[in-house]
Amino acid sequence: MAHLIRAGSSCRLASSGAARSMSTAWWRHVEPAPKDPILGVTEAFLADPSPAKVNVGVGAYRDDNGKPVVLECVREAERRIAGNSNMEYLPMGGSVNMVQETLKLAYGEDSDLIKDKRIAAVQALSGTGACRLFADFQKRFSPDSQIFIPVPTWSNHHNIWRDAHVPQRTFHYYHPESKGLDFAGLMDDVKNAPNGSFFLLHACAHNPTGVDPTEEQWKEISNQFKVKGHFALFDMAYQGFASGDPERDAKSIRIFLEDGHLIGCAQSYAKNMGLYGQRVGCLSVVCEDEKQAVAVKSQLQQLARPMYSNPPVHGALIVSTILSDPDLKKLWLKEVKGMADRIIGMRTALKQNLEKLGSPLSWEHITKQIGMFCYSGMTPEQVDLLTNEFHIYMTRNGRISMAGVTTGNVGYLANAIHEVTKSG
Repeated sequence: MAHLIRAGSSCRLASSGAARSMSTAWWRHVEPAPKDPILGVTEAFLADPSPAKVNVGVGAYRDDNGKPVVLECVREAERRIAGNSNMEYLPMGGSVNMVQETLKLAYGEDSDLIKDKRIAAVQALSGTGACRLFADFQKRFSPDSQIFIPVPTWSNHHNIWRDAHVPQRTFHYYHPESKGLDFAGLMDDVKNAPNGSFFLLHACAHNPTGVDPTEEQWKEISNQFKVKGHFALFDMAYQGFASGDPERDAKSIRIFLEDGHLIGCAQSYAKNMGLYGQRVGCLSVVCEDEKQAVAVKSQLQQLARPMYSNPPVHGALIVSTILSDPDLKKLWLKEVKGMADRIIGMRTALKQNLEKLGSPLSWEHITKQIGMFCYSGMTPEQVDLLTNEFHIYMTRNGRISMAGVTTGNVGYLANAIHEVTKSG
């Protein structure tokens, strides 16, 4: 009997060992993921001990001392809501007040679309979440479609539609020689795309190039979309932050609406209110009538349910408090203009410093582009030299975050850029 127990025990031990061996093999095939091209820049910057180091890779606003900023309107909103709200779940569609105020920003205070309840809209996890929610919606209800994405674009756009299993195509956007818009190439691609295609458009302050179509060009693009029956999803991450005027920055959307398009719009408050970590955004889809809007919203909510169930409450309260109070909204408009003006001023200063150094290159594009980013035209090799020799950090496509440029470092930055580009 003792022998049998020992034998059974050793069998159990052997079986247990085999199970452990199998379980340890589950993740052996998993390789480290490649570093994010944008977030990796900050990691490298933080690891650099040089006192002269400069980070112009981060996509977040900084003041003229290079410090993060909390807007006064945000501080006041937080004071008002502190202790006055519970921690219950929001509905799956998010804060009704926040969504309504957000729609007014994009579509206009007196929009008939809002009055007629023709817009399906839900709170989303900032602009990224809004894009992902739409990508999943596109896959579910237009399963054979693809998405046309500009070249270049924010790198995460590709990840979003890839993980939603939506096939991607590209269209011409940036013209490397002029460092401006490849309008002819863009229009050709719009014309040659299959009728009824989905296009991702940047509403303003195109990321990473800072190159936007003119108002007349937007009108031509809208007209061609109408001819072809294309659908436009606008990613609007910088409304107010680009020019300092939210109405001006929404002009592309308004042009499409005037032409009768049923558009989609992904909005974010990361940049224009500095609410980066609060992840406050909105996805809206213009529909034919109220009945259709109700159906579309219900499906957007159903997509959100297994993804994150309910959006966070605190950031939504901040936004709705600011936008629904005339005084706080006025303060926000003043502050967002101040941020935009600082960026515009740094563009002028960088261009002037490069010209004073006698650069043989034209730097007109620095001030012609708009928004947080300047697409400098520098090569990956030149960017590497900036990092290795001058401790200046940016993404290897030459995108400079103008928010990282200050009166204290603009001269140093200009000199470094001049040194690595003066041979042409």
